[in-house]
Amino acid sequence: MVKILTSENIVERENLEIERHVTTGIANIITGVRRCGKSILAFQLARRGNFGYVNFEDERLSMEAGELNKVLEAVYSLKGDVDTLVFDEIQNVPGWERFIARILPAKKVVLTGSNARLMSKELATHLTGRHIDFALHPFSFREFLLYRNVKIKEENLYSTRGVAMIKRLWEEYMETGGFPLALRLGRLFLLENFRDIVERDVIQRYRVKHPSKLRELARYLLSNPSSEITYNRLKRMLSLGSANTVSDWISFLENSYLIFKLERFSLKLKEAVLAPKKIFSIDTGLSNAVGFRTSENRGRLMENAVAVELLRRRDYWKREWEIFYWKDHRQREVDFVVKEGPRVKHLIQVCWEVTLETEKREVEPLLLAMKEFGLKEGLILTFDKQREETVDGRKIIYMPVWRWMMKTEDVDHPPLSKRSLKGVKFPT
Repeated sequence: MVKILTSENIVERENLEIERHVTTGIANIITGVRRCGKSILAFQLARRGNFGYVNFEDERLSMEAGELNKVLEAVYSLKGDVDTLVFDEIQNVPGWERFIARILPAKKVVLTGSNARLMSKELATHLTGRHIDFALHPFSFREFLLYRNVKIKEENLYSTRGVAMIKRLWEEYMETGGFPLALRLGRLFLLENFRDIVERDVIQRYRVKHPSKLRELARYLLSNPSSEITYNRLKRMLSLGSANTVSDWISFLENSYLIFKLERFSLKLKEAVLAPKKIFSIDTGLSNAVGFRTSENRGRLMENAVAVELLRRRDYWKREWEIFYWKDHRQREVDFVVKEGPRVKHLIQVCWEVTLETEKREVEPLLLAMKEFGLKEGLILTFDKQREETVDGRKIIYMPVWRWMMKTEDVDHPPLSKRSLKGVKFPT
């Protein structure tokens, strides 16, 4: 791992602010989809002191919790009295949480895991009040630009040449996604990672009885990003006996971070629970590798990319955010409703190309929702349209999605840390 950090183009991740939370007595848990960079992030957090690293995905470390002390002894013999211990995928060791609870008072501990449910269930039992969870996602578009060593000045964002370059990079990001290894290895890595997640993090971990049907469900959901689903419809499609099975399987896929879902916004809890859910892939590159790329699908992929970016901003910087979609009784829809505390703060529509027809379809529901939530401003993200207009005393902002992706003003956070590894150039 140290060799990787010193020999490859490593991008310092946007949520490195979690570094200030790493202290004795608290377990710092980094969760996220398989191969999104959790181990590298853990190394970045620990690198300033003397630390020990153990990867429990190594087949030679198949053990029970009682043997973990031998691992600790081996770390001490190799590294001396370490300040920080990094344990990668430690949930693979049954009973690991008691061991962690024992060493916490004396050491800084960073844990990584690819399954949200197992980590949270075990930690809630034995580390109540003594752990902080952080989610890591594939590269944002900002991190993607860093990986590509692209330096962009603000004035270039308004030149024909600069805009053309950013559009090209954005389309590459949409096609390949944000997995670090996908940027080096392409579609073959994405297909292999998809298989690993489904087989190892879902089918094997949950002992699924009908694995072929679960594989079919996972492929269908990733091939149809940004789509409304109901458990009953999926039950019929898969010829399953119970909608509860579909609900459980979707929960398993969510716990592995392969997908996530948004609820429909409603002030009535029962209506929100019964309404269809919208399902999103954790990465557009995965959806492209598993499904079929069509021109009709590009708008849904762009909506998916926006959903992931909102999820990223929530998990990194604005944990009080709640994200929904909105639809009224006439099926007029707003793609994203961002709620902060008791108030709705942002309404966002996503539309690849704005024509007279699509403009009416996007603006009408946005205005209705703005009136319902008392907002004076709404946002429509497009591929390349930039302008503002006022309708009925309310401002509609049209913004290119790539420009929105490069900014984080709505979360009061600088675009990226100015710290860097290996002289990576940062956008200015």
